[in-house]
Parts: sequence; structure tokens; C-alpha cells
Amino acid sequence: MKALWNGKILAESENTKIVENNHYFPPESIKEEFFKDSSTHTRCPWKGKASYYTIEVDGKLNEDAAWYYPEASKAAKPIENYIAF
Repeated sequence: MKALWNGKILAESENTKIVENNHYFPPESIKEEFFKDSSTHTRCPWKGKASYYTIEVDGKLNEDAAWYYPEASKAAKPIENYIAF
């Protein structure tokens, strides 16, 4: 599975986890140079508090385009720190 934006590969892995039709990529599979921390947070009733990244490629920003659960709930532990788009 590959995550692409603006002509660049953001993440690539054969070991994504699918939850609610989203592929969650292992943290080590992302190209960190494209990811910028965001101050945005949301809450999922069963996964917990989500944190976000803004994607920047060649000077173009895609605000809050990626999310992850740094402290996932017990039910969502398998995707803790995995990144979805």
C-alpha cells in the first residue's frame, strides 16, 4: 500500500492495518520529511484522542491530512501510533 500526494510517496508498507476502511501505516513506513505536527486533535468514541499531521510537499500544504492515535484506547491498541490519511 502506498500513500501519495502531490507526486510524492508519503508512506509505503505491506503491513498496513485496515480500520473503518482506512489503511493505517506503521510509523516507520512514513517519509518523515513530509510530515509536520499539527495542533489539531479530535476524539473518536472507541479509538481515543487523535493527533494530526499537516503534509508539506514542494511548498504545498495539505492541512491535517494524516492522523494517528498516540495513546489509543484498549480496543484500538493495534493501531496505536499508526498513521492514516
